Amino acid sequence: MINTKEFIKALDELEATRGISKDSILAALKEALEKAYRKQLGADEDALVRADIDSIKGTIEMYHMKNVVEEVQDDFLEISLEDAQKSDKSLKVGDVWQEAVSTDELSKLAAMNVKSVLRQKMSEAEKAALYDAYQDKIGEMITGTVEKVDERSTIVNIGRTSVYLPNSQKIPGEVFSLGQTIKLYVMDVVSTTKGAQIAVSRADAGFLRRLFEEEIHEIYDGTVVIKDIAREAGERSKVAVFSTDENVDASGSCIGPNGSRIQKIVAQLGNGKDKEKIDIIAYNPVIGLYIIEALKPASVLGVALKDGEKSATAVVANGQLSLAIGKRGVNARLAVKLTGYNIDIKEQDEAMRLGILFKTPDEIRAEAAEKARRDAEQAAIDAIPATPKDEIPEPVIEKPVEVVPEAVVAPVVETPVVEAKPVEVKPEVVVEEKKPEVKVEVKPEPKVEVRPTVRTTKTLEALEKQLEEEKERAKRNAEREAYRAESRKKFYKRDEPKFEAPKPAAPTSSAPVDPSNFMKIYTEEELKAFEAEEAAANAKENEDDVDYDSFDKYYEDEK
Repeated sequence: MINTKEFIKALDELEATRGISKDSILAALKEALEKAYRKQLGADEDALVRADIDSIKGTIEMYHMKNVVEEVQDDFLEISLEDAQKSDKSLKVGDVWQEAVSTDELSKLAAMNVKSVLRQKMSEAEKAALYDAYQDKIGEMITGTVEKVDERSTIVNIGRTSVYLPNSQKIPGEVFSLGQTIKLYVMDVVSTTKGAQIAVSRADAGFLRRLFEEEIHEIYDGTVVIKDIAREAGERSKVAVFSTDENVDASGSCIGPNGSRIQKIVAQLGNGKDKEKIDIIAYNPVIGLYIIEALKPASVLGVALKDGEKSATAVVANGQLSLAIGKRGVNARLAVKLTGYNIDIKEQDEAMRLGILFKTPDEIRAEAAEKARRDAEQAAIDAIPATPKDEIPEPVIEKPVEVVPEAVVAPVVETPVVEAKPVEVKPEVVVEEKKPEVKVEVKPEPKVEVRPTVRTTKTLEALEKQLEEEKERAKRNAEREAYRAESRKKFYKRDEPKFEAPKPAAPTSSAPVDPSNFMKIYTEEELKAFEAEEAAANAKENEDDVDYDSFDKYYEDEK
């Protein structure tokens, strides 16, 4: 019998030291016992064996199982019904017979097999647990203790395992001693047959990013954001930052009072003779200004960008070319990495000789401000919702319609688009003046083509107002013509008027002229010719007049 307390204690210790869960350990032990007992029976994988482990009670029970059949063909898998009923009378063909086996019956060789299988399974479980634990730490900082140093690498113990730090991932010039505590940046975690392979580094740009987050609380809480980092470990690094709060200076927050914050970070970048230099760059979304910032400490007079290419020419003051390029070209290389642009650096005199047209920082800022203004205006315009009035109707070309005088045609009005019904036109009545007999000739109903849909941009109120104005104008024309006819009748003493018109209610002009006061200077024939010309002119002037009574009748019918 297993000691329950000791068994549970051992499970807890394994879980704490190796990070393997109790369930994984119990599953590994179960598989080891079943495999060892099959091997003891000499059946390998054929025999049916089951092991039940109760961690609460601290018991292990094993069973050898066989299928009950009429005729036995495999002694490891089958048992006859007669033999099975010797131990259990209720069994029948098709049932499973099982026999309890004590763990004391396991041979020494079987016990060794259990130990070997259990160790292998626990090792696999430990690797899987290690992979799961460090998979979530990719891109994070961990701490370890140096346990071995040689010419090619450094072995660092990180608690549950040890990691391999090659010299290529170390900061150039730094030296470690045994037992020294160092910080490492986890670049990747890979699961292999040998276990979880954890790739660590101190030369990666992510290592510098995590140091900034640890030492500068504005970066940790998100007030200051690191846009990008370009680093050559042991030489120089450029960190582009910007602030999400206009009241917080991003560069000043990283440097600290008298450079105290940046000095703490530099102190953790190796213990070599030459310390790594860090330039804090103010990030700018305008690429021209960003390139100028990235080339600091050199003084850049302007930048010429090449359209359609990620390349630019930076013009620096005379004598500052070497400062812009930097020691062994490190400053220029970091600027290229930071901005993503290929940068060609020229001095001012050489740029003028080559005819390079560059934009100064002030010009770049003004151009960026103008572009931002235009974009804001366009965004405001795009945000305005579309309305029906904004939709310009297609022009409608209507065929000319011949209107017979005195024919009543109902107008078609739409606001803004109305299905127009065909209008029935009353037969035209032509009255021929003949004395004393009056003939009335009825002509066939004229065909007036009316388009089913007429578009108009005028409202109903505007159309009604226009109709009223036309009616008033027609009334004034009628009164004027009536007055003229009456005047001619009095002046020439003619019995019949040239045309009929209603008499005006009140005269709209001066009093009639007495013809006795004037001398006749035209003959009767000349006067008749003048009357004919005037009648023709009046007919032409009024040929577009509309019978507005028909409009009123049309609206009454529609209502």
